[in-house]
Amino acid sequence: MSECRRSAPRDPLCAREARGGWARNNISDLGNAHCAMQLEPEPRFVCSPEHNLMNASFVALGILLVIGTALTGVLWRRGSAATVARFLLAGAGAGFVLAGMAPSDVHENQHVLGALLIMGTGSIGLLLAGVGLVDEVPRSLRWATRLLGLTAITAFGLFLSHHYLGLGMGGIERVAAFPILAWTLAVGILGLFRRTPRAQDAMPGLRTAQTTHR
Repeated sequence: MSECRRSAPRDPLCAREARGGWARNNISDLGNAHCAMQLEPEPRFVCSPEHNLMNASFVALGILLVIGTALTGVLWRRGSAATVARFLLAGAGAGFVLAGMAPSDVHENQHVLGALLIMGTGSIGLLLAGVGLVDEVPRSLRWATRLLGLTAITAFGLFLSHHYLGLGMGGIERVAAFPILAWTLAVGILGLFRRTPRAQDAMPGLRTAQTTHR
Protein backbone atom coordinates (compact mmCIF):
# COMPACT_ATOMS: atom_id res chain seq x y z
CA MET A 1 0.00 0.00 0.00
CA SER A 2 2.85 2.42 0.69
CA GLU A 3 4.08 1.89 -2.87
CA CYS A 4 0.58 2.56 -4.14
CA ARG A 5 0.42 5.82 -2.22
CA ARG A 6 3.42 7.05 -4.17
CA SER A 7 2.33 5.80 -7.59
CA ALA A 8 -1.48 5.78 -7.46
CA PRO A 9 -1.99 8.79 -9.73
CA ARG A 10 -0.07 6.96 -12.49
CA ASP A 11 -0.70 3.27 -11.76
CA PRO A 12 -4.13 1.91 -12.81
CA LEU A 13 -3.69 -1.16 -10.61
CA CYS A 14 -3.13 0.99 -7.55
CA ALA A 15 -6.06 3.17 -8.48
CA ARG A 16 -8.27 0.09 -8.78
CA GLU A 17 -7.09 -1.13 -5.37
CA ALA A 18 -7.85 2.25 -3.83
CA ARG A 19 -11.43 2.37 -5.02
CA GLY A 20 -12.55 0.26 -2.10
CA GLY A 21 -16.26 -0.42 -1.92
CA TRP A 22 -19.64 0.82 -0.80
CA ALA A 23 -19.07 -0.15 2.83
CA ARG A 24 -15.65 1.42 3.20
CA ASN A 25 -15.81 4.56 1.08
CA ASN A 26 -18.00 7.65 1.08
CA ILE A 27 -19.88 8.62 -2.05
CA SER A 28 -17.77 11.78 -2.04
CA ASP A 29 -14.61 9.71 -2.45
CA LEU A 30 -15.59 9.09 -6.06
CA GLY A 31 -15.25 12.81 -6.72
CA ASN A 32 -11.94 13.38 -4.92
CA ALA A 33 -9.48 15.13 -7.20
CA HIS A 34 -6.31 13.64 -5.66
CA CYS A 35 -5.07 10.21 -4.69
CA ALA A 36 -4.33 10.44 -0.98
CA MET A 37 -4.97 9.04 2.47
CA GLN A 38 -8.20 10.36 4.01
CA LEU A 39 -8.48 10.24 7.79
CA GLU A 40 -12.03 11.48 8.36
CA PRO A 41 -14.55 10.21 9.15
CA GLU A 42 -12.73 6.84 8.83
CA PRO A 43 -9.13 6.22 7.61
CA ARG A 44 -8.98 5.03 4.01
CA PHE A 45 -6.87 5.52 0.90
CA VAL A 46 -8.83 7.22 -1.89
CA CYS A 47 -8.05 7.38 -5.59
CA SER A 48 -10.74 8.05 -8.22
CA PRO A 49 -9.35 8.40 -11.76
CA GLU A 50 -12.83 9.29 -13.09
CA HIS A 51 -13.48 12.01 -10.52
CA ASN A 52 -14.26 14.62 -13.18
CA LEU A 53 -17.04 12.45 -14.59
CA MET A 54 -18.44 11.83 -11.11
CA ASN A 55 -18.45 15.50 -10.22
CA ALA A 56 -20.10 16.40 -13.52
CA SER A 57 -22.82 13.84 -12.78
CA PHE A 58 -23.39 15.42 -9.36
CA VAL A 59 -23.90 18.82 -10.99
CA ALA A 60 -26.20 17.44 -13.70
CA LEU A 61 -28.24 15.52 -11.13
CA GLY A 62 -28.65 18.60 -8.98
CA ILE A 63 -29.79 20.78 -11.87
CA LEU A 64 -32.31 18.17 -13.02
CA LEU A 65 -33.63 17.76 -9.48
CA VAL A 66 -34.27 21.50 -9.16
CA ILE A 67 -35.96 21.61 -12.58
CA GLY A 68 -38.04 18.54 -11.80
CA THR A 69 -39.19 19.98 -8.50
CA ALA A 70 -40.32 23.12 -10.30
CA LEU A 71 -42.11 21.29 -13.13
CA THR A 72 -44.12 18.80 -11.05
CA GLY A 73 -46.57 21.36 -9.67
CA VAL A 74 -49.65 19.30 -10.56
CA LEU A 75 -48.48 16.52 -8.24
CA TRP A 76 -48.44 18.77 -5.17
CA ARG A 77 -51.14 20.06 -2.85
CA ARG A 78 -51.62 23.74 -2.23
CA GLY A 79 -50.37 24.53 1.25
CA SER A 80 -47.36 25.09 3.45
CA ALA A 81 -46.29 21.43 3.73
CA ALA A 82 -46.00 21.02 -0.03
CA THR A 83 -44.31 24.40 -0.44
CA VAL A 84 -41.70 23.66 2.22
CA ALA A 85 -41.15 20.14 0.85
CA ARG A 86 -40.49 21.44 -2.66
CA PHE A 87 -38.19 24.16 -1.33
CA LEU A 88 -36.15 21.63 0.67
CA LEU A 89 -35.98 19.17 -2.23
CA ALA A 90 -34.78 21.95 -4.52
CA GLY A 91 -32.21 22.72 -1.82
CA ALA A 92 -31.03 19.11 -2.08
CA GLY A 93 -30.57 19.70 -5.80
CA ALA A 94 -28.45 22.73 -5.01
CA GLY A 95 -26.50 20.51 -2.61
CA PHE A 96 -25.66 18.07 -5.41
CA VAL A 97 -24.44 20.95 -7.56
CA LEU A 98 -22.30 22.30 -4.72
CA ALA A 99 -20.89 18.85 -3.94
CA GLY A 100 -19.92 18.37 -7.58
CA MET A 101 -18.30 21.77 -7.91
CA ALA A 102 -16.40 21.48 -4.62
CA PRO A 103 -14.72 18.05 -4.20
CA SER A 104 -14.27 17.15 -0.55
CA ASP A 105 -10.47 17.05 -0.78
CA VAL A 106 -10.29 20.49 -2.44
CA HIS A 107 -13.05 22.57 -0.84
CA GLU A 108 -14.07 20.58 2.19
CA ASN A 109 -16.34 23.13 3.87
CA GLN A 110 -18.39 23.79 0.75
CA HIS A 111 -18.64 20.07 0.05
CA VAL A 112 -19.86 19.37 3.58
CA LEU A 113 -22.51 22.07 3.16
CA GLY A 114 -23.64 20.37 -0.03
CA ALA A 115 -23.86 17.02 1.76
CA LEU A 116 -25.93 18.60 4.55
CA LEU A 117 -28.34 20.01 1.99
CA ILE A 118 -28.70 16.58 0.37
CA MET A 119 -28.96 14.28 3.37
CA GLY A 120 -30.22 16.78 5.94
CA THR A 121 -32.72 19.22 4.49
CA GLY A 122 -33.37 16.99 1.48
CA SER A 123 -34.42 14.09 3.70
CA ILE A 124 -36.73 16.36 5.71
CA GLY A 125 -38.22 17.56 2.44
CA LEU A 126 -38.76 13.95 1.42
CA LEU A 127 -40.63 13.24 4.64
CA LEU A 128 -42.84 16.30 4.12
CA ALA A 129 -43.45 15.27 0.52
CA GLY A 130 -45.33 12.27 1.88
CA VAL A 131 -48.09 14.61 3.04
CA GLY A 132 -47.58 17.23 0.34
CA LEU A 133 -48.46 15.12 -2.69
CA VAL A 134 -52.03 15.28 -4.02
CA ASP A 135 -54.52 12.51 -3.25
CA GLU A 136 -54.45 11.38 -6.87
CA VAL A 137 -50.88 10.20 -6.37
CA PRO A 138 -51.14 6.50 -5.42
CA ARG A 139 -51.48 6.03 -1.68
CA SER A 140 -48.70 3.45 -1.76
CA LEU A 141 -46.28 6.02 -3.20
CA ARG A 142 -47.28 8.64 -0.63
CA TRP A 143 -46.67 6.21 2.23
CA ALA A 144 -43.44 4.99 0.63
CA THR A 145 -42.32 8.62 0.40
CA ARG A 146 -42.79 9.08 4.15
CA LEU A 147 -40.98 5.82 4.84
CA LEU A 148 -38.08 6.80 2.58
CA GLY A 149 -37.82 10.18 4.28
CA LEU A 150 -37.83 8.64 7.74
CA THR A 151 -35.25 6.06 6.66
CA ALA A 152 -32.97 8.74 5.21
CA ILE A 153 -33.20 10.94 8.31
CA THR A 154 -32.48 8.00 10.62
CA ALA A 155 -29.54 6.80 8.52
CA PHE A 156 -28.10 10.32 8.37
CA GLY A 157 -28.23 10.54 12.16
CA LEU A 158 -26.50 7.17 12.45
CA PHE A 159 -23.86 8.29 9.96
CA LEU A 160 -23.12 11.47 11.91
CA SER A 161 -22.90 9.53 15.19
CA HIS A 162 -20.62 6.85 13.66
CA HIS A 163 -23.14 4.05 14.27
CA TYR A 164 -23.00 2.08 11.04
CA LEU A 165 -25.11 -0.99 11.96
CA GLY A 166 -22.64 -3.31 10.25
CA LEU A 167 -23.04 -1.55 6.89
CA GLY A 168 -19.81 0.40 7.15
CA MET A 169 -19.36 4.13 6.85
CA GLY A 170 -20.14 4.17 3.14
CA GLY A 171 -23.05 1.78 3.45
CA ILE A 172 -24.98 3.80 6.02
CA GLU A 173 -24.24 7.01 4.09
CA ARG A 174 -25.81 5.49 1.00
CA VAL A 175 -28.89 4.50 3.01
CA ALA A 176 -29.13 8.21 3.88
CA ALA A 177 -28.50 9.51 0.35
CA PHE A 178 -30.20 7.02 -1.97
CA PRO A 179 -33.86 7.37 -0.82
CA ILE A 180 -34.19 10.81 -2.43
CA LEU A 181 -32.84 9.38 -5.69
CA ALA A 182 -35.23 6.42 -5.62
CA TRP A 183 -38.15 8.75 -4.88
CA THR A 184 -37.14 11.14 -7.68
CA LEU A 185 -37.12 8.25 -10.15
CA ALA A 186 -40.54 7.03 -8.99
CA VAL A 187 -42.16 10.47 -9.14
CA GLY A 188 -40.55 11.16 -12.51
CA ILE A 189 -42.04 7.97 -13.94
CA LEU A 190 -45.42 8.87 -12.42
CA GLY A 191 -45.27 12.32 -13.97
CA LEU A 192 -44.53 10.87 -17.40
CA PHE A 193 -47.27 8.25 -17.50
CA ARG A 194 -50.03 9.57 -15.26
CA ARG A 195 -52.00 12.82 -15.31
CA THR A 196 -53.64 14.18 -12.21
CA PRO A 197 -57.21 15.56 -12.46
CA ARG A 198 -55.82 19.08 -12.07
CA ALA A 199 -53.76 18.64 -15.21
CA GLN A 200 -56.65 16.98 -17.06
CA ASP A 201 -59.03 19.80 -16.11
CA ALA A 202 -56.60 22.30 -17.56
CA MET A 203 -56.52 20.58 -20.95
CA PRO A 204 -60.06 21.54 -22.17
CA GLY A 205 -59.36 25.20 -21.41
CA LEU A 206 -56.09 24.97 -23.29
CA ARG A 207 -57.80 23.41 -26.30
CA THR A 208 -60.53 26.09 -26.26
CA ALA A 209 -57.95 28.86 -26.15
CA GLN A 210 -56.07 27.30 -29.06
CA THR A 211 -59.29 26.97 -31.11
CA THR A 212 -60.28 30.59 -30.42
CA HIS A 213 -56.82 31.78 -31.40
CA ARG A 214 -57.13 30.01 -34.73
